[in-house]
Amino acid sequence: MKSFRSIVITGASSGIGAALAVDYAAPGVALALSGRDAGRLQAVADACRAKGATVDAGQVDVVDREGLATWLTKFDDAHQVDLVIANAGVSIDKDNSSLDEFTIVRKTFAINVDGVFNTIEPLVGRMMERRRGQMAVVSSLAGFIGLPYSASYNASKAAVRVWGESIRYVLRKSDIGVSVICPGFVVSRMTAEAPFPMPFLMTAERASAIIRRGPGLIAGSPTASGSPARVTVPTPAPARKTRPVPGAPGFIVLTTRAPCVTSGSSPASLTMPARAPPASRSASARAKLGLRPPGRRIETGSGNVPVSHPS
Repeated sequence: MKSFRSIVITGASSGIGAALAVDYAAPGVALALSGRDAGRLQAVADACRAKGATVDAGQVDVVDREGLATWLTKFDDAHQVDLVIANAGVSIDKDNSSLDEFTIVRKTFAINVDGVFNTIEPLVGRMMERRRGQMAVVSSLAGFIGLPYSASYNASKAAVRVWGESIRYVLRKSDIGVSVICPGFVVSRMTAEAPFPMPFLMTAERASAIIRRGPGLIAGSPTASGSPARVTVPTPAPARKTRPVPGAPGFIVLTTRAPCVTSGSSPASLTMPARAPPASRSASARAKLGLRPPGRRIETGSGNVPVSHPS
């Protein structure tokens, strides 16, 4: 597992963010932890300090672009950041996906999308100059398909997923890795009162362990390795022609040929032909764009597992 020494985690006062902070805490590690609840954030910071980490706990809202930038650059001046995890997010839609109250829709996007931009923006240029580090954006399995509940949450997570996948091609030129982490249902304040079934619900501690141990991501090399990058997609079992997954009905993993991180048990594989690239796109043109040779594989996976998509 790759070792990081200076780590920024937003949304660190609960859920996955808090679990990741405690898991990464160790002597010689500096943590910048942000959250809006001072009491919960302080409890996480104390737990991290008890494990020997240096902690800067900032009660900074990710929608505060200037305030967040000031705090992050000050931390980077003291401890050159090599891992950023843009994790802060909310799901606050009401009945009918808040179509009768668009202020909730706009607030969701302000936190879940602009908050990611506000976290990445102050540090990405510095990390590119240093030519090292990893950016991780927390999306969600909900970002792959429109669902009856939480339309603005689903859409916001789709936005950051596609943005993260896209900037990989630019940042890899500066040896910066980009991971898009797509958790399923994780025990947290967000899921505590969800009015719908939550299959494969897991604890934040288990999610953190899976995310951190993925070969390549946050737990490995940020540069091109030729291994596959994986994204977990929930779909009804009859919707696709795949072999059933023992213990995880209706779940498959779509795999594209790109650098990798993944998690969970070793999956069984199926292979299918990929769509051919346009004839006008030469090998040299593909290389300039940072694209991999065509080829796609479907792999049956191990259920509702947070997975990372790094560079």
